[in-house]
Amino acid sequence: MIAPAWMHEQVTAEQYDSWSAEQCAGIEIMDGMVVVSPSASKRHNRLIKILAVALEAAAGPDWNADFDFDVRLQDVPLTNRRPDVVVYRADTIDVMPARPEHILLVVEVVSPGSETTDRIVKAEQYARAGISYYWRVEQPPAGVPVIHTYVLDPATGTYRDVEVFTGVVDAAAPFPVKIDLTRL
Repeated sequence: MIAPAWMHEQVTAEQYDSWSAEQCAGIEIMDGMVVVSPSASKRHNRLIKILAVALEAAAGPDWNADFDFDVRLQDVPLTNRRPDVVVYRADTIDVMPARPEHILLVVEVVSPGSETTDRIVKAEQYARAGISYYWRVEQPPAGVPVIHTYVLDPATGTYRDVEVFTGVVDAAAPFPVKIDLTRL
């Protein structure tokens, strides 16, 4: 199978913004290059839904929690990510693409094949973009998810560890939230 030519050329923000929603679904852009994301498992999607619903309920009226949309980390070279869950300012719901200054928290659920990207690359990109909070969710083959929470250290521009939760999240930041992931 031969990949289409557009997968071998850098995409600009202007080009990407002209694409349809269908063309943008299931991809991210890293340094202008298209990165195809495989379909997630039902377990992965269920976990994302539980997290988004709980985070939105706890965040209050000024914040929304959603999934499956682009976050524009930089324009040149174009870098768009699609975090698994994004907590963003409610008053920016119609602003597209979402920008780091609209976002309070991003959550990535690590999947087979995305381990290095979710654990290292995306964390560095989100920190460099100035997103205050990052949660990484690990899914052991047997057992309950483990959630690693991080906060941006403004002095270093990197994330520092906050807490690790197994099964039940009981976090104080970025706002108090309790999420039971044992019911997955």
